Amino acid sequence: MSDVAARKRKMALLLGLGLDSDGHKRITTGPNFALIGGSEATHEHMTEKALKINEKLAERGKRLEDVSAEEFDDIAHDVGLRRKSSEQN
Repeated sequence: MSDVAARKRKMALLLGLGLDSDGHKRITTGPNFALIGGSEATHEHMTEKALKINEKLAERGKRLEDVSAEEFDDIAHDVGLRRKSSEQN
C-alpha cells in the first residue's frame, strides 16, 4: 500500500474516559478501542460495552470504520448505551 493510500484509509476508535476514581490507574485497549480511567466498576462497565459493540459489529460483518453514525447509534442502543438528549445537557 502506498503512503497516500495508507493515509486515506479510514480509521475509527472508540474512546472511553472514566471520570470517577478509586485511586487506581486503569487503561484497557483493544483493536479499535481505548478505555482510560474510572473506578473498577466504571472501567468494567466501559470494557463490557466496548466488547459488546465489537460483537455486534462482527455479527453484521463490519468494522467500526465501516458503519455510519446512524448504524453506530443503533448498535450502541442495542448494547444499552443511550445518547443524552440536548434537553438533558
